[in-house]
Amino acid sequence: MAITEQQLKAAEEQMQAVRACGYATAARYDRRRGRIVVELNTGLEMTFPPELAQGLEHADEEALADIQITPSGLGLHWPKLGADLYVPGLMEGLFGSRRWMARELGARGGRARSSAKTDAARANGRKGGRPKKSAAG
Repeated sequence: MAITEQQLKAAEEQMQAVRACGYATAARYDRRRGRIVVELNTGLEMTFPPELAQGLEHADEEALADIQITPSGLGLHWPKLGADLYVPGLMEGLFGSRRWMARELGARGGRARSSAKTDAARANGRKGGRPKKSAAG
């Protein structure tokens, strides 16, 4: 399928609009703080722990330190990990694909501790544990 000149021009204009909000000019792994540091053309410096990002969560320091910035400045690539992150997504708090983010947020929510959750667990324990699911039919 061939791309028309009009489609190419529209894509380039869209990329320029996204870049106007900020793009990466430098990226590094700060071993002392255990954080990925991304510097943007706007002067903003963004940092985050690798455990929050898809593909970086179990990486060693050597692999984390090898970061490449795409020519547009909109992407970060870790060649040793095969991991890629989208800079505008990072600025919006998206550290992975929708599926990955949903799984991570769900797992964190399930680990959450609150007095209501603790009270409910204790009440269920006194009754013999979590109620059995009834078979529909």
